Amino acid sequence: MVPDVAVRDAKSILRAEIRLRRRARSVSERESATAGLTENLVALVLDHSPTLVGCYLSSAEEPNRRPFLSWAQAHGVDVLVPVSRPEGLLDWVHARGGAEQPGLFGISEMVGDAVPASVFRSVELLLIPAAAVDSSGMRMGWGRGYFDRALALLEEQPPVFAVVYDDELLPSVPSEKHDRPVDGVITPSQTRHF
Repeated sequence: MVPDVAVRDAKSILRAEIRLRRRARSVSERESATAGLTENLVALVLDHSPTLVGCYLSSAEEPNRRPFLSWAQAHGVDVLVPVSRPEGLLDWVHARGGAEQPGLFGISEMVGDAVPASVFRSVELLLIPAAAVDSSGMRMGWGRGYFDRALALLEEQPPVFAVVYDDELLPSVPSEKHDRPVDGVITPSQTRHF
């Protein structure tokens, strides 16, 4: 077994590489990725028919989910988005086209009242961020553990899909005991179930 320090170092290196690639994407690459991603997210929701979806607001470098959120609102699909808390947990608020503000880490968050934990536990489809996902479904996040903790709190886990660019679906990613796999991955060109 690889020592935890080596795994953490490998994760840090891979995260840095992915951040550089994301920042280097041109506007046209991002727009093209947004169109494909939106199409695949809509198809996934139509396939699963959830009434409540957990999603997150994308940063400028991430695959853009705002067109999907607009589609969901227009089609009566209720979406919850996270708000980071200082102790490493997430609150969830309804994404209904309201105002956004920078959160704890400068990541955009929706302004609104947090829903009770029981509402989050009734989510029927969860779309979460990732730095990368491997071919077995292991997700490598960004290192703060917010979504790993959120998943661990669910007694019955809905289908969980990570959202990444095509080149972030890798043969393998470094992982630790607390890392959790996902049920699938959505990229601008495909939806893959594990």
